[in-house]
Amino acid sequence: NSKELLLNSESTPYRSTLHGFAVFTACATFILIIAGALVTSNDAGLSVPDWPTSFGSLYKIPRMVGGVKFEHGHRMIAEFIGLLTIMIAIWTWRSDRRRWMKGLGIAALGTVIAQGILGGITVLHFLPPAVSSGHAALGQTFFCVAVAIALFTGRNWVEQAPQLEEDQHRPTLFTLSLLSILLLYVQLFLGAMFRHHGMSWWPHLVNAPLVAIVLTWTAIRAMTQYSKIQAVRRPAMLMIWLLITQLCLGFLAFITRVAWGHDAVQPEFPMVISTVAHVAGGALLLATTVILAIQVWRHIPATVKERAPSGKPVTV
Repeated sequence: NSKELLLNSESTPYRSTLHGFAVFTACATFILIIAGALVTSNDAGLSVPDWPTSFGSLYKIPRMVGGVKFEHGHRMIAEFIGLLTIMIAIWTWRSDRRRWMKGLGIAALGTVIAQGILGGITVLHFLPPAVSSGHAALGQTFFCVAVAIALFTGRNWVEQAPQLEEDQHRPTLFTLSLLSILLLYVQLFLGAMFRHHGMSWWPHLVNAPLVAIVLTWTAIRAMTQYSKIQAVRRPAMLMIWLLITQLCLGFLAFITRVAWGHDAVQPEFPMVISTVAHVAGGALLLATTVILAIQVWRHIPATVKERAPSGKPVTV
């Protein structure tokens, strides 16, 4: 079919070095997300008051004390991720035969540039909640792109043919996967708005059950109906475990931040740890759901019904 032609028409050899570098970039990006969560959780967003310089310098490292160690440390990791992304974009453009993969490398570079600009705007405009939340959402988007690049350069994707199995259910598993991603983005933005003091906590809390129901539905459908396809079953199982963990971390973050820490003069250690863990868990859950959607798209095409000239439905 057309999907199989798209996947195989521009085959490329497996390159272990490129794949290893892509995995390293994805792991480094996860550390950047943790660093960003530490900035927000410690109220350190304006500890370095200028951008793109830091205390007037582009290259001097300031004294890493107080909130500066979180904010400037976050910037240093971000610059390192930018360098890695430039290398990924050039590497894929020069060595990968797949045109869509070349485009993904360029898209990753554009995303990381936009992320840096948004981060600068948050500083220059004194942390506007909507922009800061957009910065957080775009950061997790880049993490998903980095994870996807690691997947697409892996041996299983490059060398193994997809296990095609039709999906005759409605809604399709792919539709459920996309809905799961959408709801996770809504939850991510609501949580970021709360952390950046742009919204109350209750919209984030109210949306959580809906996210849990749809993700559970998606994962159970994948595990029960397509258990023979490992590329689908494994991210579905991981999604369930991450969802359970994330719900527990969310409850802990709510207790430490809202119930116990609402009168705290400055962020307390339990509040910081629980919030950072919750943000990191959310990033892993979102990336896993994106990987599930990609694998479903590859392995489980939906059955499309068309009508023949006689008027009878024909399954394609």
